Amino acid sequence: MKPLRIDFARPSLRRGVHGIGRGVWLATAIGLVACIGGLAQWHAMSQQRLADDASLRGLLAQRERSAVRTARELPPPPPPPLPGQVDAVNAAIIQLNLPWRALLEAVEAATPPAVALLALEPDGKRRNLKVTAEVRTSAEMLDYVTQLKRQEPFDDVVLTRHETNEQDAARPLRFEVEAHLREAAK
Repeated sequence: MKPLRIDFARPSLRRGVHGIGRGVWLATAIGLVACIGGLAQWHAMSQQRLADDASLRGLLAQRERSAVRTARELPPPPPPPLPGQVDAVNAAIIQLNLPWRALLEAVEAATPPAVALLALEPDGKRRNLKVTAEVRTSAEMLDYVTQLKRQEPFDDVVLTRHETNEQDAARPLRFEVEAHLREAAK
């Protein structure tokens, strides 16, 4: 039979503590150690957060000082271009956008050895090419104009001027041709 425990004394703190088993005391001690460790870790993290906040404030202040210094060091914006400069730049862009390779290849393909080219003057605004050349006979001149008309980048080729150079002993025929370029496919 199992012993019965009969206690008629009044309950008190001392009697309650005396009746607690060793396992409960051990669990309580482990809990207290865990709480103390948690508090220590919270305190360390709190201190680290304060240090990080101070460091961030310092970095932001340094960045702001750097931005102010950089703003002072920037050169002033360039002055606005003069109206003549804008027109000159636009004209240069138009000239540079001409299909130079196609123009030179077409003139080269159409030019026989009997024709001496003196000048090539492109006009990007009007999209034409003015060719100045010399030949010995008018037949060679007309053949050259016909050859230029057959070239791909040219839409229309017109003989604009011709004259005989009387000062030269060979008396070559100097002429000018305007070759209009086809519009680029868009």
